[in-house]
Amino acid sequence: IGAGETIELAARHLAQNGIGRIIVANRTIARAQELAEQFSAYAISLTEIPSHLAEADIVIASTASPVPILGKGTVESALKKRRHQPIFMVDIAVPRDIEAEVADLRDVYLYTVDDLDEVIQGNLRSRQEAAGQARDIIQFQVDEFQGWMRSLDATGLIQDYRRQAGLIRDEVLAKAEKMLEAGKPADEVLRFLAQTLTNKLLHTPSAKLREAGSTGQREILEAANTLFELGHGTSGQD
Repeated sequence: IGAGETIELAARHLAQNGIGRIIVANRTIARAQELAEQFSAYAISLTEIPSHLAEADIVIASTASPVPILGKGTVESALKKRRHQPIFMVDIAVPRDIEAEVADLRDVYLYTVDDLDEVIQGNLRSRQEAAGQARDIIQFQVDEFQGWMRSLDATGLIQDYRRQAGLIRDEVLAKAEKMLEAGKPADEVLRFLAQTLTNKLLHTPSAKLREAGSTGQREILEAANTLFELGHGTSGQD
């Protein structure tokens, strides 16, 4: 219900996720038809809603109407035609497009801007917590490397390596924060963060060790074995 930007975004999301059929209802039928054409949908005027409401499993409403468009009586009639199959409704409009009393109907699941705000705030808190955990993971990894490097008597090398580790940290953190902003699950972002940070920090040393192994530079392998306290012998078979 409506044909503005919010409804267009909702319609696009539903279409991309395989919704069966979309009906666009709007005050001006021309705008409804314009939007409907983008999604192979069917356009109707607001006055036609009572005739088509029973066809809808999902109703999303967002208009600029000063009064409710969908009343309890209209929804009750639609439910009878549907033999009380449930209808999921989302009212994003302010003021409401769907009468508050509709929520009292047994087979209607009505969510308003206030309900969605609670979900948004919950997701925001989750992302903020994940971002904090991400920073803790990064700081731990950086501290581990910096602690090891401080034990070396090579100030210039240590500074360069710290700078490189810091750049890697900032790059991975930026990607993780973008994933959180895009709504990715916090556990998925944390797994990405831990795996990517580990891979990036170990990539160059691993590549150099493989190169040393393939070219027979055993002194490098022995130095790495001692440096990282791996306890892996370098003599014997390659």
